[in-house]
Amino acid sequence: MILVKEREDLEVFSFIFGIVIGSFLNVLILKLPLNEPIFIKNRSKCPSCNHLIYWYHNIPLFSYLFLRGACSYCGAKISFQYFLVELITGIITLALFLKLGLTLEFAFMSFLFYVLITLSFIDLKYKAVPDYLLLLALFLSFFATSFSIYDSFKNAFLFSGAMVLLNFIITFYIQNIKSRILKDESLKTQEALGEGDIPIIAMIGVILGVQAGVEAIFLAAFFAIIPAIYSNLVKKDIQTAFIPYLVLGFLTQYFFDLETFIKVFY
Repeated sequence: MILVKEREDLEVFSFIFGIVIGSFLNVLILKLPLNEPIFIKNRSKCPSCNHLIYWYHNIPLFSYLFLRGACSYCGAKISFQYFLVELITGIITLALFLKLGLTLEFAFMSFLFYVLITLSFIDLKYKAVPDYLLLLALFLSFFATSFSIYDSFKNAFLFSGAMVLLNFIITFYIQNIKSRILKDESLKTQEALGEGDIPIIAMIGVILGVQAGVEAIFLAAFFAIIPAIYSNLVKKDIQTAFIPYLVLGFLTQYFFDLETFIKVFY
């Protein structure tokens, strides 16, 4: 009975720890692309009215709900991203604890997912991400995987090499064939995959292996179809941030396993 109670306490703590980390990730998402200092002595201010934000207005999740998504002084809207990142980070941390327990693998996987969340939201906003975060994600994957170091490197090179080749073929089609068919000059400079996608795809191979990794990338492509069509037709934006969908595909495969899901229905 005591062990069950301790387990429940750890589950609650893992969620609380996750939302606190999520609050810090919001700072990284905001400041890293602008090369601004992460740690500052001065307290946070509202970007609209510059009023100091009190500590009880900075409580993860709850402050956003209490303030109804707006500054308590000037009424300016607070981006829903802050709430969303905190919630996602809390849920993923709890899910990792339930899956792995309080282990070293849990620590490495949590750190890896925190980096992936940061990359995803930066990519959504800027369609570009810091190289050092990509390398950090790939580096962490070698500590978080259950595969041997040989298999991990083999899978990383296999996935990254395959994606580079696929990127070359699809990019050639877009720039030389599709651009002529549609008579769209802007397509002549478009690439199928961004350079930042390759390390994430390699990371997926390191963690999941070949079969599950391919399934994760298939899921990522599936998740990206509708947003990509919307971006092209409505926003007239030919670029789609693909890292968030790679991360979503990886997360879905890691926690739910597409192959097991298919076997249930077939």
